[in-house]
Amino acid sequence: MSASWKITLLAPRPVIEAALIAHEDAFDWDPEIVISGSELAEHRPDDWRLEAWFPRKPSKADKAALAALFADGAPAMEIEELPETDWLTLSQYNVAPIRAGMFHVHTPEYPALAEPGLRDFVIPASQAFGTGQHATTAGCLAMLTHMKRQGIVIRNYADIGTGTGLLAFAARALWPRALGTASDIDRVCAGVVEDNAALNAVPIGAGAGELTMLIAAGMEHPLLEARGPYDLVIANILAGPLIDLAPDFGGSLVPGGHLLLAGLLETQEAGVRAACRRAGLRLAARLVNGDWSILWLRKRSSFRSM
Repeated sequence: MSASWKITLLAPRPVIEAALIAHEDAFDWDPEIVISGSELAEHRPDDWRLEAWFPRKPSKADKAALAALFADGAPAMEIEELPETDWLTLSQYNVAPIRAGMFHVHTPEYPALAEPGLRDFVIPASQAFGTGQHATTAGCLAMLTHMKRQGIVIRNYADIGTGTGLLAFAARALWPRALGTASDIDRVCAGVVEDNAALNAVPIGAGAGELTMLIAAGMEHPLLEARGPYDLVIANILAGPLIDLAPDFGGSLVPGGHLLLAGLLETQEAGVRAACRRAGLRLAARLVNGDWSILWLRKRSSFRSM
């Protein structure tokens, strides 16, 4: 137990959501600083707060890093010292469980749901989803469940930008004998995924029903190339990288293969879909969760990349 600190910033929902997206893209973010976003009250859905927890008194550099998440200038910061307690536990109470499709995802502070047909995953809040990622994660879990219920068979899948490993774990739960690969550009994620795999009884390895974790930028890794082509590629990242990677995604899929994309706002969907069309991918289904689009695309069987 030790003294901890919290900074709170109040702003309209779009401003906080944009800051959370910037946080997801901040590869040099101090992992000891945990942030989350939420509405102030149920009857005030457009008024939001961003909270940041620190295991120490925030320095000028800490406050500058937080302010840098706001493109048009940060709102006023309310800084408070919290009573001696476990600062991480405090942050975890603001990460509500996700229930989507065949899955229930929660931090260790919440109980599992012992319901038939429901797969439970535990993800510690220090690695967990911010508000935008929370919505896109739930959307991906729902879409994966829909794919399974449509009779889709997956023997080889890759989760690009895996973060905590959660979506790779979900794919394995749905297709337990498939060959699984997860990758992320952030080296910290290797240990995170391995820890979470142990916590959720997901075997790490190179065989059928096991998950291999790689550090890679996009699809650029010899083992990612060697293990392809894939029946399913998952990418819950950001709209810009999704557009840039569309040709690589298309080239990494078998004819008729599946691509699940998330991390894009509904306003960004047209650009992402256009890039995917050029890569020989057509829309199979979409859903919208809040402001976020989740896209299931399929590779045309007759498409040849240029």
